[in-house]
Parts: sequence; structure tokens; C-alpha cells
Amino acid sequence: MRYPLPTSKLRTGAALAITIAASLILASCSGKDRPKLAYEERPVELLYNTGYERLQRHRWADAVDYFQEVERQHPYSEWSRRAILMQIYAYYQSGKYAESIAASDRFVALFPGSPSAAYAFYMRATCNFEQIVDVGRDQGAAEAALAGLRDVARRYPGSSYATDAVIKIDMVNDQLAGKEMNIGRYYQRNNQPLAAIGRYNAVIDNEAFQRTSHTPEALYRLVEVYLGLGLKDEAVRNGSVLGFNYPGSPWYAEAYALLTEQGQTPEAAPTAKRESWLSRIIPG
Repeated sequence: MRYPLPTSKLRTGAALAITIAASLILASCSGKDRPKLAYEERPVELLYNTGYERLQRHRWADAVDYFQEVERQHPYSEWSRRAILMQIYAYYQSGKYAESIAASDRFVALFPGSPSAAYAFYMRATCNFEQIVDVGRDQGAAEAALAGLRDVARRYPGSSYATDAVIKIDMVNDQLAGKEMNIGRYYQRNNQPLAAIGRYNAVIDNEAFQRTSHTPEALYRLVEVYLGLGLKDEAVRNGSVLGFNYPGSPWYAEAYALLTEQGQTPEAAPTAKRESWLSRIIPG
């Protein structure tokens, strides 16, 4: 049985199937008000199918109530396994990410060998991914998302979950590199050049960050900072690395203009005998 993927909120272009397979006929339930469920022994099929019907109507809280009742009345059963997975999805769709993560953790703890554990791991990572905030704020959610997404890619290679996880990993790395750049620019503005250099080098030296959109700017900022410190050789070296790897980048155009104003000339393209370490990692 396959369970619904959160494509309505994905920030990637990955096209993942959204399928909720039901083996029984859906039961309907009348009334517009959310039901107050009291414990009452009732057929598990009725509970599950009513929750499923609420899920289809996007009545997420109602759906959770019924799926929780399935879990309470029939713990450790196949029905309970399915009900927890549906809770994960319903919580996610209603924006209750902490609850969705908790349900994912509960599923993994109760059914670690289930093929559906892949879904639980993926949804836990996706919930953290959805909570990533702008680079000016704490990136705890981004770091948690990165760890979870890498875990999914490692555990389930070749799956649709892993495919989407790899795309999201690149996006999270771009976010974290952006955080380093944001801090580096702050230090640079506040006349703390050594601290700024450390942050810019963190972007350049981290292999995952080297593939992000922030690397050209990091190299340009190093040119600025080193020129400000009077270290022209270091400025030229970073300008040359920028030219080797991003010859068409506007950041290289800025760096080239800045260096030539100082009487320095960075190399704009790699030669047969002289090539930067970064150009070997990231082709031009």
C-alpha cells in the first residue's frame, strides 16, 4: 500500500505520485461539525474508512481523530500501521509539523521493518524542510532537514523518496551556505575582516557548498577583504579562481574591475599548466 506524498507543499519540481490505496468501500459520515469521539467499540473498518473519507475532504483534524481511534482500539495491528501513516500525512497537510514528526517517530519505533518506514523517514525530513526560515534566523530546522534527507537517500537509494531527497539536499545546502555568507557580510561591514574571511572560506572549502549559487560571491568577497587588508597576492589568487570557474559571472566582472583598479590582473581562464584546485572540482 502506498501513502500520500506532500506534493502540495514541496518546494521542488520533482513529480512524485500521490496515491492513497483503500481496500474497502469508503464510508460517509453526515454533519458539518467536527465529531467528538468518545471511546466506543466499533468496527475497525468503519473507523478507518470514515477517517479516510475525512482525509479526502481535507478535514485533517477530523481524519486524525478517527485514525487515532483506530490506533487506540487496535494497537499493533495492520489497521493501526495504516492509521499512523495517515496521521503523518494529515498532520503535515494541516501544518502541524511537530505532530507529524512525532507520528513518524512512533511509526518507526513500532514498525521498523515495515516497507512503509521509508515514508515515515521521508515525511520526518520533509516536515523539517518545510520549517526552514530565512538565512537571517537560526538554521536548526535546515540542519535537521539535511540530516534526515541524507538518511533517506542513504537508506532507500533508487526510490522516489531518495530522488526528491537529493533535490532537497541541494536546496538545504544552498540555504546553509547563504547563512555563512550572511554572517560573513555582517563581519565585513563591521570591520572584522578575519572573521569574514573565515565565513567566506567555509563556503569555498565545503564540498557541498561549492555546488551552491553562493560560491562566486564568496570568492568575490575574499577579493574585497584581502584588498582591504593590503594582501594583493591573495586577492589576485581568489580573483583568478573566480575567473577560472565562473568566467561569465557578474561577480567575476566586479572582481576583475576591482583588481585592475589596484593595478592587478587576475587570470580569466585556466591554462594547460596552471589550474586552480577549485576548477578541478567545479568545471567552468
